[in-house]
Amino acid sequence: MKKLFFLTTFVFVLFLGFVPVKRNKLKTENVIIVVIDGPRYSETWGDSALQYIPMMSGKLLPEGVLYKNFRNVGHTYTNAGHTSICTGVDQSINNFGLEIPENPSVFQYYLSAKNVDAEKAWIITSKDKLEILANCTDTAWKGKFRPSTDCGAKGLSSGYRDDSLTISNTIAIIKKHHPHLILVNLKEPDFSGHANNWEGYLKGIRSGDKYVYQLWQAIQNDPVYAGKTTLLITSDHGRHLDGVKSGFTNHGDDCEGCRHINLLALGPDFKKNVVLDSTRNQKDIASTVAYLLDFQMPTSKGEVLNEMFK
Repeated sequence: MKKLFFLTTFVFVLFLGFVPVKRNKLKTENVIIVVIDGPRYSETWGDSALQYIPMMSGKLLPEGVLYKNFRNVGHTYTNAGHTSICTGVDQSINNFGLEIPENPSVFQYYLSAKNVDAEKAWIITSKDKLEILANCTDTAWKGKFRPSTDCGAKGLSSGYRDDSLTISNTIAIIKKHHPHLILVNLKEPDFSGHANNWEGYLKGIRSGDKYVYQLWQAIQNDPVYAGKTTLLITSDHGRHLDGVKSGFTNHGDDCEGCRHINLLALGPDFKKNVVLDSTRNQKDIASTVAYLLDFQMPTSKGEVLNEMFK
């Protein structure tokens, strides 16, 4: 009987993939996800010179963990990538802001579980169409536990805005409301890529690098956030490789350029200056956020990124 018990337990652990340590041993109280829209791996962490991401490679990586084989395994366009990150479910979804996700997000689960005001969870995006992330079609959740939003010029269908304003607004919201959960979208370098502007595309990668470092500094200089905040820096999709269709100007298929993205994770519970070969994907972000902030997310298809924890 004892052997049967241990065998059953072993199989159960294998099925779960990871049995996390007790939450009371973690220090994270806040999570900020930054999605830099649409850079190729070849111009970011896949560039041996790391010339376009000096802040992330030189200042932030020593403080965190890099997944060098992070993937979009769903649909490689903006709204679908963000939906996977926020809901933990890959979904084919309209890319123009005309459709909301099917499943509840980390924001809805968090606000429900913690019974806190909507200003404790925010979606702050340069692209107005991403305001759709604040709701879902699931009848048990639709219209309920919706986070605060600051998207585009003035919300859904209002147009995009500059990334500098998005970062400025993010820091202002942090100072005023001290949210526990935030998603930030920067429209570059995707915006310039679609415009076939190679120099603008590279400039967008550099500016995203600068903005995430600026945000990290703001976190460390805030006594409410310092030592208690996890920052996850990722992308929604990559771009076509040179020679694939229209090259860097577009994305949306199964090519390695579209699939291979980035994840850099910094926080009080993570290892430091570590590069991992583990193959992980966007859905794992949702499950990891739920674990860090101690709430259940049964609809997520992701797994906790356990290998990056101390």
